[in-house]
Amino acid sequence: MLLPLVCSLICRESSSVALAISLGISIGAGLMLWRLLPVEEGKLSRREAILLLVGGWTFVSLFGALPFVLSGVLPGFIDALFESVSGFTTTGATVFTSVETQSCGILLWRSITQWLGGMGIITLFVALFPILGIGAAHLVEAEMPGPQSDRLTPRIRDTARAIWLLYAGFSLLEFILLLIAGMPAFDAINVTLTTMPTGGFSITNISIEAYNSPLIEAIVTIFMVIAGVNFGLLYFLVWKRQVRQFFKNTEFRSYLIILAGATLLVAIDLFLNMGMSAGESLRYGIFQVASIMTTTGFSSIDFNLWPVFAKAVILVLMVIGASAGSTGGALKVVRLLILFKYAYHRILLTFNPRMVIPLKFGGNVLPESIISGIMGMSIAYFAIITIGFLVMSAAGLDQVSALSSVLTTLGNVGPGLGTVGPVSNYLMVPPLAKIFLILCMLVGRLELFTVLMLLAPSFWKWR
Repeated sequence: MLLPLVCSLICRESSSVALAISLGISIGAGLMLWRLLPVEEGKLSRREAILLLVGGWTFVSLFGALPFVLSGVLPGFIDALFESVSGFTTTGATVFTSVETQSCGILLWRSITQWLGGMGIITLFVALFPILGIGAAHLVEAEMPGPQSDRLTPRIRDTARAIWLLYAGFSLLEFILLLIAGMPAFDAINVTLTTMPTGGFSITNISIEAYNSPLIEAIVTIFMVIAGVNFGLLYFLVWKRQVRQFFKNTEFRSYLIILAGATLLVAIDLFLNMGMSAGESLRYGIFQVASIMTTTGFSSIDFNLWPVFAKAVILVLMVIGASAGSTGGALKVVRLLILFKYAYHRILLTFNPRMVIPLKFGGNVLPESIISGIMGMSIAYFAIITIGFLVMSAAGLDQVSALSSVLTTLGNVGPGLGTVGPVSNYLMVPPLAKIFLILCMLVGRLELFTVLMLLAPSFWKWR
């Protein structure tokens, strides 16, 4: 909170008081916990790591809501918590009716929450502080999105540090390119802080559309696509110069094919049914497809006004999401591919039950634990979507708004369709429904099982 506080003081804004108080409360609470609850190095079990992870994200979101509450920019605590959780989980759904009227300090704080949450607040802690010892591995494994987290270096702390350096390096590069493209410095900082984490918070009411610049859209599109790639692959490309391994990766190739295919489908629909030129169709199509599939949530046009088929493609992309190990959310490309492979294998086994066919991905045989984990994750994911659709419908939202609000919060996408579209907000959602969406954002960011296992009675049976 120090950077937005300094920014607010420089601009002589009244929000500086709220930021200063929030900073003091956060530091005071942290010091108190540090003194009262000492951690014995190397003794963090997997169960304790999960509790620490879920508890950490919950309390960070609560403290993150303080500047919104104390400054009075939001009408109630639930709205402030919604905005904070949306930031840290990189969802990008907002309850602000107008962000352009907010102070620079508050806007910068919103953007920083997304940049911190993108690669993981616990992973950053592990990278900076060695206090947790061997327990750090359990924390990073639970927080990193994907079926399994890759250890790029022998020590998990070095892995966390390498990923964060890569993340910060790409962020710096995007900021420089946006400045060169003519974007104001403050805008460039905020857009950068919300692009690499695939967050999508904007400081303009109509997002990237406000700049009306094909060059800026192209730069943002490139970095959204990069952010949607597995950072383990980017590590081998940037640090190890292993270009062949990068382009041979099955998930990466599938990720690009889905992006290209969806862009083509949307562009054709826009060209045929909205009267756009071929250039405009491709311009808006590729930006919006990249934004939704990577779960960033920026908009360069109000896609809520698009033809039905183009919006249907957008809804499908909200479910698919980006690559495992990226900052993107949703189901992930790798899970989708393995689900299709598994279904195909079941079809073959139907007419030849004695056939033994190992399930391979990327040339490697997948262990049963990975396959069953993906199956369970997918079942739970679609079950939550179904329950959420019913909950949001009961709250009074129309069918399109109800479905898309759950898809965008569970997948950490941000803007949906209908009354929660790209030029709208979530302020009109009833308080109880907002609480449900807050839970969806947290569950989606922490990969479902990390949170859902807290509901299992056996989890609390300490041995």
